[in-house]
Amino acid sequence: DCQMLLNQLKEITEIQDSAFLHAALKAANGDLMEAVAFLTEERAQEPAQDAAAAEPSAWEGSAVGRQLPPDAATALTPHNKADPRAAAAFRPLESPKAPAAEGDAADRPQEAHSAESKNRSKRKRCEVWGENPKQSDWRRVGDWPVGMKNIGNTCWFSAVIQSLFQLPEFRRLVLGYSLPQNVLESCHSRTGKRNVVFMQELQCLFALMLGTRRKFVDPSAALELLRDAFRSAEEQQQDVSEFTHKLLDWLEDAFQLAVNVKSPGDKSENPMVQLFYGTFLTEGVHEGNTFSKIETFGQYPLQVNGYRNLNECLEGAMVEGEMDEATASQSAKYGQERWFTKLPPVLTFELSRFEFNQSLGQPEKIHTRLEFPQTIFMDRYLYCSKELIRMKREELKRLKGKMALLQQKLERYMKYGSGPARFPLPNMLQYVLEFVATKPSSSLRSPAEPPVPDAFSQPSGLVSRTESDPQGSALPFSQGLLEREDPRTEDGAFFLAESEPRQRSRASPQPSGSPAEASERPAPHVVSEEELNLVRTCLQRWRNEIEQDVRDLKESIARVSLSVEQMYCDPLLQQVPYRLHAVLVHEGQANAGHYWAFIYDQPRRSWLKYNDISVTESSWEELERDSFGGLKNASAYCLMYISDTVSRSVADGAEGSEAGQFQKEVEALPPELRHYVQEDNWRLEQEAEEWEEEQSCKIPQMEPSPASESQDLSSESG
Repeated sequence: DCQMLLNQLKEITEIQDSAFLHAALKAANGDLMEAVAFLTEERAQEPAQDAAAAEPSAWEGSAVGRQLPPDAATALTPHNKADPRAAAAFRPLESPKAPAAEGDAADRPQEAHSAESKNRSKRKRCEVWGENPKQSDWRRVGDWPVGMKNIGNTCWFSAVIQSLFQLPEFRRLVLGYSLPQNVLESCHSRTGKRNVVFMQELQCLFALMLGTRRKFVDPSAALELLRDAFRSAEEQQQDVSEFTHKLLDWLEDAFQLAVNVKSPGDKSENPMVQLFYGTFLTEGVHEGNTFSKIETFGQYPLQVNGYRNLNECLEGAMVEGEMDEATASQSAKYGQERWFTKLPPVLTFELSRFEFNQSLGQPEKIHTRLEFPQTIFMDRYLYCSKELIRMKREELKRLKGKMALLQQKLERYMKYGSGPARFPLPNMLQYVLEFVATKPSSSLRSPAEPPVPDAFSQPSGLVSRTESDPQGSALPFSQGLLEREDPRTEDGAFFLAESEPRQRSRASPQPSGSPAEASERPAPHVVSEEELNLVRTCLQRWRNEIEQDVRDLKESIARVSLSVEQMYCDPLLQQVPYRLHAVLVHEGQANAGHYWAFIYDQPRRSWLKYNDISVTESSWEELERDSFGGLKNASAYCLMYISDTVSRSVADGAEGSEAGQFQKEVEALPPELRHYVQEDNWRLEQEAEEWEEEQSCKIPQMEPSPASESQDLSSESG
């Protein structure tokens, strides 16, 4: 547990000194959030000027301020002291999962923030390069995707933005966003101005993610604009799902300004609505009255608890109560079905893995396992398939009922008996058969000696009056059973088979062992050859019959189970495939944790893991281990699927190398964004050269860097 907490602290704070982190954890008595707060306060004591200089220029040279009228830019800067809400919009954003930390940047003087905005483009070399002596630690390698800096509990932002950025259609929408000057001038609401500025900062961030030579980018500018949405007292405990909702709402509103130029108020023309939003129809019966309504959805919520896989989750969300042809004709008071009438190109499922524990008075995370496929067919949830699906559901209901009956029959054979300890009936008959066939040992006591009770020859409590001699002396149970001339001999053998395991409830009877052990096993005292043959014949026949019954039951259950599994494998229900694009993962508990994303890379045809500044190659096996849940406290909380049409367009665009595709997109950028990327790359080379000069002056005995590396740097700088 300590190592897990240390790993989480490393990911959240980006501090790699294990001893320092361990000391902080010890000072916080093992409380992760207190340790994070302690480390954050330690970092906050650094001079504001140094912190500002360590950040990249996300405003300088960006689209912000170029297209906005002067009054809009003034309204959104902290210099407008008359509007504290406008100033608060530029403070660093806190984690959406944790309460706002007291004194966090809210008390920072506005003058310090002004200096920060002016000096962002001037990084401090000691902070950028001091801990990274190797170029591979800070320089992007070829066309490898870039990571995103965690600026303090913002791993959730990185996971969401990376998943969206890797959608080519969404990336093109953001980078191609523009508004006519007259629309900008007519935008007077603070919300509208904020949304436009956020869109333009997102453009700058996406442009850097396309063309930067850095290994990771800094999202501070875009995050500052989001802070105000999470600052209100009633929304301090928002989670990443709420953030994603707000993000899509902001982008939708920003695009609506452009749509209103040609089609005022027409949301159907909004590209965000077209890409992420769908509709579903709800039909049902409430207190005997039928109803139907159409609703719009963006992220479709699904309850995880009680389900094994994604299709079961969807089926549970689409059907509530009993909805069939009989129900539709008012045979029930409540029940409803949902059917998708329009699916969006990007289909997002929001997995509800948190629930509120009433007894503890706090939220808890659900760690149960939930499997999901790489391709899901949505035909079975579409309104156009309603009649066929209703027939399938009725057949499925009948098969599940049949399977339950078969399993009950099988259980009667495999858990035979009337006491608390029960055993498979075929095994019990086999043990009785072995007992009957066992010959008495030569070391048996004389008949005059009183018998010693044991689990086989004379179980306690199994001597009855029917097995006693006329004088009332008890005979051994097996002797009484086999010596008496009673036509119910077979029933007696059955009674013996049932009673044997009851006396050995702690351990199931085992087959015979070595010959030496077999000679000491209990055996009938007196049994004639005729009796032995009769009992042996009956037991063997019954055992064969029962084993055949068990085999038949298992085969029937397997056939029914296969029919259930293949119920929706009808080719008619495999016309609308959706491919898994991204999986957003949360590790931790309800009140703290870490987020990252697995995203499928079409050009490389492999899964990549985006974990803050780190982007590494992964696999479906690792994704299963980290995302399905049930094994540890990491599990998926959001699944992003894309339609087959979008998937093919992504694949077609990725036929060449990703570097070539990104280079084409960089060249297609608007001039101001292209210049912004070039400027940042130029600063990177300047920082690298200055850092190398400092290192050569600081340690003169060190050999200079290889000539090839210097030539590479100078050529890139040129």
